[in-house]
Amino acid sequence: MPRRKVEVLPATPERWADLETLFGPRGACGSCWCSHWREKQGSGEANKAALRALVATGQEPGLLAYIDGQVAGWVSVGPRADYARLSRSRTLAPIDAQPVWSIPCFFVDKAHRRQGLMRALVEAAVAYARARGATLLEGYPLDMDSPQLAGQRLSGDGGYMGLASVFQAAGFTVVKEASTTQRIMRRRVRPSRLSAP
Repeated sequence: MPRRKVEVLPATPERWADLETLFGPRGACGSCWCSHWREKQGSGEANKAALRALVATGQEPGLLAYIDGQVAGWVSVGPRADYARLSRSRTLAPIDAQPVWSIPCFFVDKAHRRQGLMRALVEAAVAYARARGATLLEGYPLDMDSPQLAGQRLSGDGGYMGLASVFQAAGFTVVKEASTTQRIMRRRVRPSRLSAP
């Protein structure tokens, strides 16, 4: 099988059409349009408009993965403060006052699932955050080795917050058990000398 070329790039206004194509008419996960941890607007169209407005400002709320030039996946990444609902979550509330960047969700096109793309997205998110001055990153994945999930397979969008094994392979460690199946995982990185302003 020929090796695939994977490229991960920020979501910019010029790439909005690719993001729209990837998320499709359902808006990725049930019309969410990656708004769940930010602030849901109440409808799929409103969520889509909110994400489009965010991208239009140049804030780059996430990264898009391309395989051989075709859009295939998404990861949301940014300072934890960008995700208001994380702070209000009982299970995912801040564990300390350290400045941290969050990787709260993923969406991988059905045709490209179970092929290692989530790992590429995590690693790209780490590099992206580091280049922008982040020194600590955090994810909130499911632990498929937990007694409640052991031996099960996820269906549909069940792993939208990521998998603990993928975060672990990318250098993250568990800092808290958020629930019987979900972990808060962190990775510390040295700031890049080329940090963006």
